[in-house]
Amino acid sequence: MYRAAPCNAYYPPSVTVGEGTAEVVISVKEELFYAAGAVHGSVYFKALDDADFFAANSLVEDVFVLTTSFNLYLTRPVSSGQMRTVGRVVNTTKSQIIAESLLYVGEDREIARGTGTFLRRKIALDETIGYI
Repeated sequence: MYRAAPCNAYYPPSVTVGEGTAEVVISVKEELFYAAGAVHGSVYFKALDDADFFAANSLVEDVFVLTTSFNLYLTRPVSSGQMRTVGRVVNTTKSQIIAESLLYVGEDREIARGTGTFLRRKIALDETIGYI
């Protein structure tokens, strides 16, 4: 599903998923910049939401999860390197999952953070949806 999404051909991100965790990496390129010469905030959101989504969906084996809300904090601009996002689940209930993520450039320079809430949907996972 993720690799087949048309928008991912533009970025192109890589994703690694563990139990309740996920990591997304997007290489910085000029095509992602806004006029001031740094990565546009929408790319920060994509990386943070994707990491939180996969961390959340890693704990759900039967249905798709959907982002219902997301809080985003941009702390620094970035114009080179690789953006690496680490997401992890911090709370689960019967119907929703909360995950938080940190976005870095390089090994440890934080450039953004986010928290997402995900709802368990009734859309069953199969070979066309839900797999990386």
